[in-house]
Amino acid sequence: GENFILPLSPLVSAGGGSLASVGKMKFSPRVSSSRRKCRKAHFSAPSSERRKIMSAALSSELRNKYGVRSVPIRKDDEVQVVRGTYKKREGKVVQVYRKKWVIHIERITREKVNGATVNVGVDPSKCIITKLKLDKDRKALLERKRGANAEKGKFTPEEVQAMRDVD
Repeated sequence: GENFILPLSPLVSAGGGSLASVGKMKFSPRVSSSRRKCRKAHFSAPSSERRKIMSAALSSELRNKYGVRSVPIRKDDEVQVVRGTYKKREGKVVQVYRKKWVIHIERITREKVNGATVNVGVDPSKCIITKLKLDKDRKALLERKRGANAEKGKFTPEEVQAMRDVD
């Protein structure tokens, strides 16, 4: 037979990325999709960014009321745990421990060997907010977030009728 050598694909030979990284679409050149850099950015994020990362979903009643899906969690919110050992437990947020990426909830504690009780850290993404502590800044945030997607994904009755008439 004929001996010919296939040229290496430029996707494979370019920069030390693995084959797995070929499938990624990258939209912004300023943002890295490198696992190492993303993890470094995440774990060395300043407190102001951690606030945003440590957001929790709102309960369905609050979601319908405010038209917002999730908000950064804060100290006096009331939450319900939806995953893990403490599933279905409710309580008030005692502390948002940004350094450890967790929140402390009242009554979710454990006994240490020496008899002291300590709060157990719960990941905010595994909680839903059942009652918000509202102040003027929080209200402004909810207004802003609602304004962004007030009519997003909603079909008007005319559009619905038009879709029915397509066939």
